[in-house]
Amino acid sequence: MYNILTLNKIAAVGTSRLGADYSVADTCDAPDAIMVRSAKMHDMEFKDNLLAIARAGAGVNNIPVDKCAEQGIVVFNTPGANANAVKELALCGLFLAARKVPEAIDWAKTLKGNGDEVGKMVEKGKSNFAGGEIMGKTLGLIGLGAIGGKLANAAISLGMNVIGYDPFLSVNAALNLKPQVKVTNNINDIYAEADYISLHLPYNAETKDTINKDTIALCKDGVKILNFARGELVNAAAIVEALGSGKVARYVVDFPGDEVIGVENVVAIPHLGASTEESEDNCAVMAADELKAYIERGAIINSVNFPNAELAKTGDQLVCVLHKNVPALISQITTAVADKGANIENMVNKSKKDWSYTMLDVNGSADIDAIKKIDGVVKVRVL
Repeated sequence: MYNILTLNKIAAVGTSRLGADYSVADTCDAPDAIMVRSAKMHDMEFKDNLLAIARAGAGVNNIPVDKCAEQGIVVFNTPGANANAVKELALCGLFLAARKVPEAIDWAKTLKGNGDEVGKMVEKGKSNFAGGEIMGKTLGLIGLGAIGGKLANAAISLGMNVIGYDPFLSVNAALNLKPQVKVTNNINDIYAEADYISLHLPYNAETKDTINKDTIALCKDGVKILNFARGELVNAAAIVEALGSGKVARYVVDFPGDEVIGVENVVAIPHLGASTEESEDNCAVMAADELKAYIERGAIINSVNFPNAELAKTGDQLVCVLHKNVPALISQITTAVADKGANIENMVNKSKKDWSYTMLDVNGSADIDAIKKIDGVVKVRVL
């Protein structure tokens, strides 16, 4: 029986895929795996038996990814599972940036009680909320992954010009873009050309404050900025100052902080990007499938701290080794197998930055204790 701890509500359509060999609960002292959405995990202590953490969503800044790698804990995310939900809300954000719909709705509520005069008041007051159209305008996308790519294609269909920047654009993502999408290798082209800028990149030390005083200065006057990725991508002080001067006409954010809430021309949305029934189901299903594949077969799919790898078991043992990506370590592992008289039928080794994953299909019995003692090995499993 494998024990799965859930730190947030995970859709049953996902957890039910784990089957009878799994116990899923929101309390567990020593789980074999954890499923999480937004719960903060940086202060958590992990026991030695913890194999994996699956984030039902794309961002993993709530998880101590590096600490997990050091302890041989594989961290998964679910890229693309909530992409359509976020894309649809980002489209909504485009319209909310173009037209003062939230302000108009709030004003309309104040007309209650005026009886037959409401119609006249509406006609007299609606000019205060006039806006523009997105057709023919230029949308600049910083990030063309699962969400940014979908938004780019949708914006083309709506008659916008689209320019995108993504230094890590994959071949598959590029092939899925409509041919009208202009891709640039210079992020400054986004600032110079875009009437609307939408952020779709991960948050880390390098991307923090991507939108700041200096980058705002490069933008068109009256630019409208959308942030459906992470609040920290935009410097709060800089955006408030730019809104006050009119340099930025509108800021639509799905990760509002105290500094921007209530500021004129800020549309603050309470993190609704992936909050759809369909998205939550998709993320739960993908997260459960990733955990099940790793726990039962050693397969790593969509990990953020270890490489993807998979190997079928045909021999007596499938030896799975998580280790640092350093010279001569693989030869030490294979020697430990051979020294006990076991034979390696098949082997896979993959690396991802500082970490590697080696899978060995072995006939006979490998010296697992010897492998565990190799400097740089952080976890060994035998399936």
